[in-house]
Amino acid sequence: MITVNPDGKIMVRRCLVTLRPFRLFVLGIGFFTLCFLMTSLGGQFSARRLGDSPFTIRTEVPGSPESRGALRKMSDLLELMVKRMDMLARLENSSELHRTASVAHLAADRLTPGASLIERIQAIAQNVSDIAVKVDQILRHSLILHSKVSEGRRDQCEAPSDPKFPDCSGKVEWMRARWTSDPCYAFFGVDGTECSFLIYLSEVEWFCPPLPWRNQTAARTAPKSLPRVQAVFRSNLSHLLELMGSGKESLIFMKKRTRRFTAQWTKAAKYLAQKLGDIRRDQKQILVHIGFLTEESGDVFSPRVLKGGPLGEMVQWADILAALYMLGHSLRITVSLKELQRFHPKWSKEHPSGHQWGDLSLGSPRSYSVTQGPWNKSCNLGVPPGRGNCPLTVPLPFDLIYTDYHGLQQMKQHMGLSFKKYRCRIRVIDTFGTEPAYNHEEYATLHGYRTNWGYWNLNPKQFMTMFPHTPDNSFMGFVSEELNETEKQLIKDGKARNMAVVYGKEASIWKLQGKEKFLAILNKYMEIHGTVYYESQRPPEVPAFVKNHGLLPQPEFQQLLRKAKLFIGFGFPYEGPAPLEAIANGCIFLQSRFSPPHSSLNHEFFRGKPTSREVFSQHPYAENFIGKPHVWTVDYNNSDEFETAIKAIMNTQVDPYLPYEYTCAGMLERINAYIQHQDFCAGPSPIPPGTSTIPSPFVLAPNATHLEWAQNISSIPGAWPPTHSLRAWLAAPGRACTDACLDHGLICEPSFFPFLNNQDAFLKLQVPCDSTEWEMHHLYPAFAQPGQECYLQKEPLLFSCAGASTKYQRLCPCRDFRKGQVALCQSCL
Repeated sequence: MITVNPDGKIMVRRCLVTLRPFRLFVLGIGFFTLCFLMTSLGGQFSARRLGDSPFTIRTEVPGSPESRGALRKMSDLLELMVKRMDMLARLENSSELHRTASVAHLAADRLTPGASLIERIQAIAQNVSDIAVKVDQILRHSLILHSKVSEGRRDQCEAPSDPKFPDCSGKVEWMRARWTSDPCYAFFGVDGTECSFLIYLSEVEWFCPPLPWRNQTAARTAPKSLPRVQAVFRSNLSHLLELMGSGKESLIFMKKRTRRFTAQWTKAAKYLAQKLGDIRRDQKQILVHIGFLTEESGDVFSPRVLKGGPLGEMVQWADILAALYMLGHSLRITVSLKELQRFHPKWSKEHPSGHQWGDLSLGSPRSYSVTQGPWNKSCNLGVPPGRGNCPLTVPLPFDLIYTDYHGLQQMKQHMGLSFKKYRCRIRVIDTFGTEPAYNHEEYATLHGYRTNWGYWNLNPKQFMTMFPHTPDNSFMGFVSEELNETEKQLIKDGKARNMAVVYGKEASIWKLQGKEKFLAILNKYMEIHGTVYYESQRPPEVPAFVKNHGLLPQPEFQQLLRKAKLFIGFGFPYEGPAPLEAIANGCIFLQSRFSPPHSSLNHEFFRGKPTSREVFSQHPYAENFIGKPHVWTVDYNNSDEFETAIKAIMNTQVDPYLPYEYTCAGMLERINAYIQHQDFCAGPSPIPPGTSTIPSPFVLAPNATHLEWAQNISSIPGAWPPTHSLRAWLAAPGRACTDACLDHGLICEPSFFPFLNNQDAFLKLQVPCDSTEWEMHHLYPAFAQPGQECYLQKEPLLFSCAGASTKYQRLCPCRDFRKGQVALCQSCL
């Protein structure tokens, strides 16, 4: 049983009788006023916390007359409340005397706590009054001190007028309005004061001059660069397989491919090491961010790996990783935005207070600095937290970054201001290429070349393609399996004369209109095999006479190619790796000729891609760089031509063939040359109108058809490719420089355009220039026949081998190339 203390009941009854509504209201007002008073005082004193700068400009000065007046008003209010409560207490005491004697002791009990409360409030009021007087004295003293110091440093927190920093005042205005738009500003100590704006804009960014009262000796200094380590060719890929990670079907596919080619990569590395000899190669710190595999980009490829989806991108990325690793460089691989965003540099601050970086008030005249500690292994871009509006404050830890268009967009969003500074280190793996007209943002916008994929204002050579579409970009490529002589002979002996394999693993490829006509012709002469993916039954698009094996693993697909005589394409997909694999396994590749050629103007696949290239066949590289007898290109709509080709192919014997540039050794050689010689961070500056570049070092060739580099003039130091390999032609109207150079067995070289971009080159070619204009145009330099006008290029990023117009004769720089290695000139190693 629970018992109740009688004294407790009496105490509860006393409280209920004593706390009448009016008294409750008065006490509540008093308590609320007391809380308000303490909060206000706390805010005032915290605003003047120890360590704040006397030069910090605030919107409300704590020592203002309004602050002192507020303290006095609160003191007067408390005194008035005390007087009224004292009056009420006296009135109630007089009425209590008329009560009966039986309750007299209860009245006495009630009066005691009321009197005690009044005495306490009176004491608080007196203390507040004393505090107000003391605070007033302190603030007056502080204002006097502040005014004296400000006389000598009145303009320290005002935007200076310095012609060397014309954007300073505008940036300060922007910071006033937008400094809370990104948490990274607070991370660097910006707190809304003028001083914090100026210190940030002068010490973190570069828009304002350093403030003279800041301790410059303690300013942030860039860490000393570590000595370069020499790159050494590796002998196995086991550690790379660990770096690639797991969990995605795409990564599993890439690792299987890498493991299958390990022996060939090892052999190629030994070969290139002997070829280069004692040439020193610096080891590069390389970040590889495969953007199309990230969840943020949708990762559409991984679910389709096991369903016949396109694997060309994954084939290329697997080979790029293997090549970079075997060349001896240090790799960091990311396939998610979270991995890319990791930020773990250790910061230190030269001040003994021990405050954290987030507590730092940049308004203080005390000197703080940030120094870089050792990087955590998981640190990638080293970007401050926030939305990317603040720059990197430590050097980018990577010499090179390999990514794709998806990763490029992710980096721009994450790196913010630093993206502009470090984008010269980026290499974009771009399957179909990006022409200069689409790459230059302003030009693309003004002339209708704007697409979803271009306008990055990179050096066009930073885009690296799967095939050598245009010399404006760098040809990256991939590898195919290379056979030894014994394997080649076994394949030749085991070939079936009448067996054809169709190029295409997705059923949609078999929906091509008119395919029944040429398939019926092929079926008369050959047994047709397919490798089309299906789940439960035969895809309805595949004819019944086709022997469909379903989706085959790569080793089994290779065995099928080694037996087949013919590998036939239906016109799609464009420029994949499979035709080269088939040719390497002894197949003849038969493809369709396109008339008119496919382009963004007439074919949905190319629409929106940053190229105006016209494709005359399914695989232009195979047609132009390999050709017969390995590659046959015919009109599938012409039954007679198609049937004649089939008969001729059946009687043609070919050996397995693989271009050197698609072997492991060829890819290692090419990528090594790029890494050692391509430097886009020392890019060209805009060419001012009315001026010329280096005077032309050319002489007219003996046959007077083109210009050659003068023998008595040495190559330009640092130029790559070396300039002595340059030849220059004036193309016919309507011919692109790419085609004009190929007509002479050469390759167009866009890096040579600056040497031709002057009037002297036209004069030596005996071109009559009645006038010369400098303009921004992707076809310049060029000559316009009707008006006898010569046009020179105003924007270096628009130098382009691609593009043609019947209005212009383009001035084209060409160079030689190594046999089987079109990306490199004879002396480019």
